[in-house]
Amino acid sequence: MTGSPRYAYRPIVDHPKFRWPGGAGVAVWVITNVEHYPFGHPGIPVNERSAAADPDVLNHSWRDYGPRVGMWRLFDCLGELGVPVSATLNSEVCDEYPQLVEEGCRRGWEWIGHGTNNSVRLSGLTEDEEHELVHTALDRIASATGQRPMGWLGPGLVESHRTPDILRAAGIEYLCDWVADDLPFPLAAEGGELLCLPYSIELNDTELLLRQHLTGEQYRQRLVDQFEQLCRDADAHGIGRVMAIPLHPFLAGQAHRMRYLHDALNHIASSNASWMASGTDIVEQYRALGAM
Repeated sequence: MTGSPRYAYRPIVDHPKFRWPGGAGVAVWVITNVEHYPFGHPGIPVNERSAAADPDVLNHSWRDYGPRVGMWRLFDCLGELGVPVSATLNSEVCDEYPQLVEEGCRRGWEWIGHGTNNSVRLSGLTEDEEHELVHTALDRIASATGQRPMGWLGPGLVESHRTPDILRAAGIEYLCDWVADDLPFPLAAEGGELLCLPYSIELNDTELLLRQHLTGEQYRQRLVDQFEQLCRDADAHGIGRVMAIPLHPFLAGQAHRMRYLHDALNHIASSNASWMASGTDIVEQYRALGAM
C-alpha cells in the first residue's frame, strides 16, 4: 500500500499512451495565487526576524504589494502572451480587492477555491468549521464571479484527514494539494473520486525565489529546463505530461523579475510541444481521452 490510503501506486511508465490536443506532449497551466493575508495574522515572510514583531509591518506590507502592484504586472504579462490562467482565490479577496476579481473575470480567468484567506489552514478546524469554511469560500466566489469553482487548492496545501470528502460533497472535481505526479490521478473520497491535478512545489516561486534565492535568470532557466525535460519524457514514452507554473504576485510580480518570467513563458507557449490550458481544460481533456 502507498503512503496514502486514498490513492494507489502507479509508475508513470505504466500509464496508457496519449498526447494532448494538437499532438502536444506537455499540457502547461499557469496558476496565479490571488490571496488575502489579514493584518496581524501569520503569512509567508520575506524577513524571518520581522515575523516575530507585533505588528509585523515589514512582511505584511511586502505581501500587500501583490494585490496593489504585482498582480497588475501579471495581468499585463499573461494577457500579452495570451496565456490561459487558473487563479487560486481566497474568497475574502472578493471583498478586500474586488478590482482584482473584476479584472480576472474580464480576462476570462478560471477561479479555483483557495479557502477564505491564506492565514487559516484546514488542519486546525473541527469538521463543522471546515465544512462551513469550504462552503463559505465556494459560495462567495460563485456569487462574485458567476463561476462556481471546479478545483481547490488548500491554503498552504494543507488538509485535514476529511478534506477530500468535504470537497467532493461540495461539488469540487479536482484537487491540487497532492503533488505526487506529472499526470492527473484519482483520489478516493466519500461518494466518489477527486482527480488530483499536478501542481508544483519544485516550480513554485515561493520555493525558487524566496527559499532558494534564485536570480531572475536562474528562475527563467529553471522553468525552461522543466518544460524541455517533460517534452523529452513525453516523447520517449509516448505519454503526455502536465507542467504547473504557480505564481505569487508579491514574488513573480516584482518589477525586476518580470522580463525573466515573460521570456520563459514566451519560450514555452511558442513551442509546438506545449498545450497551454486552464486546470479545467486539462481535467476535461484527460477524462475525454479516457487516459486514466
